[in-house]
Amino acid sequence: MKFTSASVVFLILAAVSLVAPYDGPLYDFTAYTECKGLPEKPFYNGGILKNQVPENLSSITYSTTSFYTPAFVLYNLTQGTIYCFSTWVKIEGANSALIRASLKTENTMYNCIGTVLAKNGCWSFLKGGFLLDSSSNLSLLFFQNTDNTDIDIAIASSSLQPFTDQQWRFNQQYIINTERKRAVTIHVADGHGDRLQGAALTIEQISRDLPIGSAIASTILGNLPYQNWFVKRFNAAVFENELKWYATEPEQGKINYTIADQMLEFVRANQIIARGHNIFWEDPKYTPAWVVNLTGCELQSAVKSRIQSLMSKYKEEFIHWDVSNEMLHFDFYEHRLGPEATLHFYKTAHQSDPLATLFMNEFNVLETCSDVNSTVDSYILRLRELQRGGISMDGIGLEGHFTVPNLPLMRGILDKLATLELPIWLTEVDISSKLDMETQATYLEQVLREGFSHPSVNGIMLWTALHPKGCYQMCLTDNNLQNLPAGDVVDKLLKEWQTGEVNGQTDDHGSYSFYGFLGEYKVSAKYGNRTINSTFSLCRGEETKHVTVRL
Repeated sequence: MKFTSASVVFLILAAVSLVAPYDGPLYDFTAYTECKGLPEKPFYNGGILKNQVPENLSSITYSTTSFYTPAFVLYNLTQGTIYCFSTWVKIEGANSALIRASLKTENTMYNCIGTVLAKNGCWSFLKGGFLLDSSSNLSLLFFQNTDNTDIDIAIASSSLQPFTDQQWRFNQQYIINTERKRAVTIHVADGHGDRLQGAALTIEQISRDLPIGSAIASTILGNLPYQNWFVKRFNAAVFENELKWYATEPEQGKINYTIADQMLEFVRANQIIARGHNIFWEDPKYTPAWVVNLTGCELQSAVKSRIQSLMSKYKEEFIHWDVSNEMLHFDFYEHRLGPEATLHFYKTAHQSDPLATLFMNEFNVLETCSDVNSTVDSYILRLRELQRGGISMDGIGLEGHFTVPNLPLMRGILDKLATLELPIWLTEVDISSKLDMETQATYLEQVLREGFSHPSVNGIMLWTALHPKGCYQMCLTDNNLQNLPAGDVVDKLLKEWQTGEVNGQTDDHGSYSFYGFLGEYKVSAKYGNRTINSTFSLCRGEETKHVTVRL
């Protein structure tokens, strides 16, 4: 996705209603996943790397540590600045290699600011970035093969573009205003079609287009205050553990969906959409104990029974299914049943519930690039392998269990995944309990703003199911449903991302225009002693939405 500077400036000015023109850098969402014969031009004309040639030595000694070239020497990097980095990489000496870009300052080593699975003989695209804990007078940005084997690394069209926090937020708001909102013109006319000037209008958004929700657990059952609290805020849900195999069939043959059914009743009654999580979990630690002890035909039979039971029970109930959870990190079923096991799971799930979107759900794709099992290219490679196997792989699930978010890295990864043109969901967002509640709230707001302001994100789910003894990592409220700092952030953003009540009068053309978030609306028009109520949907589109109300 790429916008011209002229169109961006015009739309920003129109959408944000700035007093003065914006003259900062405009974020470029472009990314590439194919290996090219020649590198593309650098973003931002290279940014602060313009005309800078990387060091081309066999090694560079920085302090007491040796790094391999190529490398950029950087001066006067500042704390609080968001640095977006991109480059093209080519290797020799191996067919492919996972190349990691790292940053060393006087005080800190940033182990990974971006990765790319580079290939021999063509150029591969790396996109990421970093924020500094403290300002640095002298830094080194360098590249290494993650498995430490000796290969030649070449880079080209490198770019390092700084954004102030204000500039970053401005670019976020541009996307929100152009992708999450739309212009509306309401026309009021009488029964003959003649426009009515001075008609009073009250417009209210009654539902959001973008699903924003949270995990729920059995603790919500029978707890009316918790249910009311949840429904007031969220339009989507996912069951924390209640659909997992160990919960529905703790002993072989003793299948019990009672709790899941009751939770589904709550979801249905409140018109909340729900994700199906999950059919299989590749981590043996969360596989039923009786399943772990099965082999061969017995395991194959149990797997078949699990799919048939679950999918026939809940056909067309869940919008998504996480089919084989966390397959980049674990391979219990493929290890026991062979490399075609995952293909079989997805094919069977699609046949059983063809209208559900099947997701590949994984952690540490978005949170970091230091985990070699789940880099963005590892995710893309595995997804494409499954697609080539003939499965219906329709959704990208990114868990989002963050400690300290790296915002430019997060955005660069989303950009690269967006090239696949599949729906992207943040499926299990939370912030580590190792941090205090205020810091959790600060980082949560950063992550949610990044997700909401990326044009390719189709939904956001928090992993904040409430339990008497606390939540998985982060709670939004205490046990009395009083907001904790993270809950205040969620409430603030939900209010910010919904059109408040709009009141106005039709002009001399019998029309009234406003700019609203996507979703469902109700409108009340009053003229003299006549009043009419109507509804309309506001979905994504570049043109102004026109709605006619007849009195």
